[in-house]
Amino acid sequence: MPTESKSQELLIVTGMSGAGRSTVGNALEDLGWYVVDNLPPQMLMPLVELAERAGNALPRIAAVVDVRGGKLFSDVQAAIESLREGNAAVRVLFLDATDAALVRRFEQVRRPHPLQGDGTLLDGIAAERERMAEIRESSDIVIDTSELNIHQLATQVTEQFSEENAAGTRVTVLSFGFKYGLPADADLVADARFLPNPFWVPELKALTGRDDAVREYVLSQPGAHEFVDAYSEALAPVLAGYQRENKRHATIAVGCTGGKHRSVAIAEALASRLAQVPGVAVSVRHRDLGRE
Repeated sequence: MPTESKSQELLIVTGMSGAGRSTVGNALEDLGWYVVDNLPPQMLMPLVELAERAGNALPRIAAVVDVRGGKLFSDVQAAIESLREGNAAVRVLFLDATDAALVRRFEQVRRPHPLQGDGTLLDGIAAERERMAEIRESSDIVIDTSELNIHQLATQVTEQFSEENAAGTRVTVLSFGFKYGLPADADLVADARFLPNPFWVPELKALTGRDDAVREYVLSQPGAHEFVDAYSEALAPVLAGYQRENKRHATIAVGCTGGKHRSVAIAEALASRLAQVPGVAVSVRHRDLGRE
């Protein structure tokens, strides 16, 4: 008889100190995940084995693994690779944030960085980035929390991890403004600045890409519909490949100068097209809307 596929799922939550691991853990618990905090990497394999014996009693487990483990954390990459070689259903969620955001958060709670030692807060952050570089590169999901408060981060986790079996890949189409920097968690980035800017049209300046007048203006420009059509078609085989490779989450970013008009309208139109791709669930997020 064929062996039944494993029903247990392990999500390893890691990332920069101060980037929101506690918030993510709480949000996952609210979704029914069994969350283990500050787990030494060496305990990941025993945790998977325990989950297999428990069966449906522990269907989804999240393990928070980070530099608080001290020297034990150095084995995290080897532990993850061992789990993947053993065909465990394991994914890695990496939480990141800019140095400025991390400094601000540490100063608010008046706590030292775990790797700070006798140096400065920035010394600790730099040391952690160096130690985290390899695991960030190999992570399945990266979320940049720099501009998210705890409620927005919890909402994003809920959107990504609740009822996710309904689709092979969950896609977030993210609009942003280049003037505020590239999204660190984007898998693909498109540039909508080839279109005329509604900012310079007096009756449209105060509106956003969600308003009908701006949307109609943007999409009526030469090349706008052609771009949405061509980019959607180009993304279809990419999203199919993501599903074959079991990449369950993808962020497709669309930028313009301020993230208020063009990128918002194009992101909404692109999301509508991608929602028609089989096996894909699409949501839209406008990172910089309201910042001007």
